[in-house]
Amino acid sequence: MNLRRVSRKTVSVQHVMTSTEAMIDMHGIVKTFKNAAGEFTVLKGIDLTIDRGEFVSIVGKSGSGKSTLLNMITGIDHPTDGQMVIDGTDIYTGVTESQRSKWRGRNLGIVFQFFQLMPMLTLLENVMLPMDYAELYDFEERPRRAMRMLEMVGLGAFANKLPVLVSTGQQQLAAIARALACDPPLLVADEPTGNLDTKSANTIIDLFEELSKSGKTVVMVTHDPSLTSRTTRNIIIADGELINETVAKSLPWLRHRHMMEFSKLAEKRMYSANTTIIPRNEHIEYFFMIHKGEVEVVLQVRKNNETVISRLGPGEFFGEIELIRGGKAIANVRSGSSGPVEVLTIKREDFKRVMDQSPITAREVGIIVQERLDLHRAADSRKRKS
Repeated sequence: MNLRRVSRKTVSVQHVMTSTEAMIDMHGIVKTFKNAAGEFTVLKGIDLTIDRGEFVSIVGKSGSGKSTLLNMITGIDHPTDGQMVIDGTDIYTGVTESQRSKWRGRNLGIVFQFFQLMPMLTLLENVMLPMDYAELYDFEERPRRAMRMLEMVGLGAFANKLPVLVSTGQQQLAAIARALACDPPLLVADEPTGNLDTKSANTIIDLFEELSKSGKTVVMVTHDPSLTSRTTRNIIIADGELINETVAKSLPWLRHRHMMEFSKLAEKRMYSANTTIIPRNEHIEYFFMIHKGEVEVVLQVRKNNETVISRLGPGEFFGEIELIRGGKAIANVRSGSSGPVEVLTIKREDFKRVMDQSPITAREVGIIVQERLDLHRAADSRKRKS
């Protein structure tokens, strides 16, 4: 029996056309709160797609809107405007709270920072709860499945213990087993390692990685920057808006406000394969960040005699040497032969202004500039000798 198909029919939710790869598809999500002081918009038109099998981290400062965004994904809160499609299902349009709650129990696993295990129930009984609520699996099958979930997270020997009798790390593992009880395609975790020691936190992230590799989509809110390096994507939210992921990946040293500024200033450009982007000995007026595809940095000493010094891919940048050091381009930069390249560009004056305001970023970019200059000089020397 296809449980997800049954669940959609049961709660009468609307099935919509979306990308076959998309697990989460947000369009123009707005959330406005009203109080005695007036209106306050927390989410400002969020557009976001997360594909099946991705392990995604969402980060942002307190008050940035990340918790509200998570509540939109889980159906705990209702957007003021926009469409939220989860696994092909519009979870808000024409859906009652009761229907959405039933859908959530069958299709979504949630892991909280403080575990929220029922203290009077054993770990096994806690893991059985979602199956009881969602009315999934035969009554006799539920304890067997709950035990399999606990064994999967390494807690089989603790199945009959109360939460208070196991460690905080083991409680979080039990909470993950509970979240997986109904075999949901999407797992959402809110600061799942916030109360754990480093070893326990690594165990949790290892498990999330394995779940992602097995096809489940994992979305994790975290304050810990060390964890974002282990996810397949890192989404940053600032003041209710998403920072462009290419900007964040290319210049991770920037403050969030500068990332957001570049996100709004960046202009998108496309280049077909084997197209010159920067000719040697020409002035450069833009800083380039690669969104898709590959570019080649090419040294040409004599006609028909060239060397590819380096190849750059998504999340890398070029044009910074000339913008920082001045002068003309020291090499040709062209799109690779494998296909088109999509880049984001920032004007010279905007790039230099933000570098002046962000000394940490200027220092890190300066280190890369020096490394690339040394690489270029070494290649130039070898080529002239050959």
